[in-house]
Amino acid sequence: MGPRIISIVNQKGGVGKTTTATNLSAALAATGKSVLLVDLDPQGNASTGLGIDGARRSLTTYDLIAGEHEVSEVAIETRYSGLSIVPATTDLSSADLDFAGAQNRVSLLKRRLQSTPLDYDYILIDCPPSLNILTINAMVASDSVLIPLQAEFFALEGLSQLMLTIRQIRSTANASLGIEGVVLTMYDRRNNLSQQVEADARDNLGDLVFRTLIPRNVRLSEAPSFAMSILDYDPASAGARAYVALAEELIARHSVPQEASHVAAR
Repeated sequence: MGPRIISIVNQKGGVGKTTTATNLSAALAATGKSVLLVDLDPQGNASTGLGIDGARRSLTTYDLIAGEHEVSEVAIETRYSGLSIVPATTDLSSADLDFAGAQNRVSLLKRRLQSTPLDYDYILIDCPPSLNILTINAMVASDSVLIPLQAEFFALEGLSQLMLTIRQIRSTANASLGIEGVVLTMYDRRNNLSQQVEADARDNLGDLVFRTLIPRNVRLSEAPSFAMSILDYDPASAGARAYVALAEELIARHSVPQEASHVAAR
């Protein structure tokens, strides 16, 4: 059985997507899981946040998608035991044009991830804040999609286009693509709006919404500037505790086979 491949997707920026990608990856690795984080965002923030400087990015996700190198050649070990990353650079910003004429261009990443056996428990893909060819490639290659949802006004309305895209991918390129779940981010328990967004999300999406809530926490914002995950930067913080809990909840979902059916059905 191969790794569980999860795309972390939201076409809206600033919702905690990369924060979730880096810290969830580190938290999964801390439980003893073997994790690969694929940075698919041209901004490369996940790579920077895990301490991969420019000099170490001679091979990137662009080289992987272009079919020039295998995962084993482009993956870099991070400071965290059990966590590797395929880094990104701004080269990815031209992907829509560069791969426009490629055969089966929505399956480029899938072919690379399937070309050789991969010894990971989880592969997480940090997608750019748009539904472009990179994000489509990620979802075609994935078992499921994890959606960070900021606890703000109109949060649920932004999901409609993403859900439509997921349905289209299921009907054309990846029939088994499931929704891993929705994780509420930047949650403020003192704020009535956050509580209302949570209530609306649970009413509309039910058990797709993770029980774990990611709080609005300044330590989470500070950690990337020190090239650390929150687990290293401030392991006692509310943000660190939340991502550890999210990792445990994710693992628990996969330990119960019947859980898989409801995420694929929506």
